[in-house]
Amino acid sequence: MAETPAPLDPLNEDWERALCVVAHPDDMEFGAAAAVARWTGQGKNVVYCMVTSGEAGIDGLAPDACRAVREEEQVRSAAVVGVDVVDFLHQPDGVLEYGVALRAVIAESVRRHRPDIVITGNFRDTWGGRNLNQADHIAVGRAVLDAVRDAGNRWVFADQLTDGLEPWGGVREVWAFGSPESTHAVDTTATFDAGVTSLEAHAAYIDGLGWENWDPREFLEGMARTTGSRLGVTFAAPFEVFPMGWGE
Repeated sequence: MAETPAPLDPLNEDWERALCVVAHPDDMEFGAAAAVARWTGQGKNVVYCMVTSGEAGIDGLAPDACRAVREEEQVRSAAVVGVDVVDFLHQPDGVLEYGVALRAVIAESVRRHRPDIVITGNFRDTWGGRNLNQADHIAVGRAVLDAVRDAGNRWVFADQLTDGLEPWGGVREVWAFGSPESTHAVDTTATFDAGVTSLEAHAAYIDGLGWENWDPREFLEGMARTTGSRLGVTFAAPFEVFPMGWGE
């Protein structure tokens, strides 16, 4: 008999500002956009930060042309869920490497936006089965954890501290959505449709994938319904939570 998945705890929503740092346009929409719509609807401030512009993501479109298309789709997609600031860090799509350089550009974004919560995507090796995660996702998620701590240390990347930019050590937690190690979730029942519309805004990217008869709503509903059953609601988004304090 299959083991029943453990219940998930509700996320702490006692915060005001979140920064979402992911590798590509569309990453937020594959599972977390409905949660963002919930939070902006509560009056919270949410900013998106795309480490790359996804310029290597459409086989039939050259990178320079692809970059413009995907940035435009991401801005429209973010607006659907109440996000009006989307930063593009213009790092190279498909070949991101975890390391000091990646930590530096993310730390600068954290210092600039000064969030309470930082959200990234799953950076485990798989999605919980045998399907391997993508290399950029893994590099960015690992770098986010370190960059959040870097951002609070004025002696790390000190060259960034000009023109009024200051260290920021106020990030309470990092949340990785879609992680197979998720222990928490948030109810997205009321905002699920907005999440679907947000994913649908990536029309050129979805078309470029060539997935015959693929339905964004059906895809998102599969994960949201399974997660919702573990939270005791209809639809939910799962997150792995990393406290940034000591001894937790």
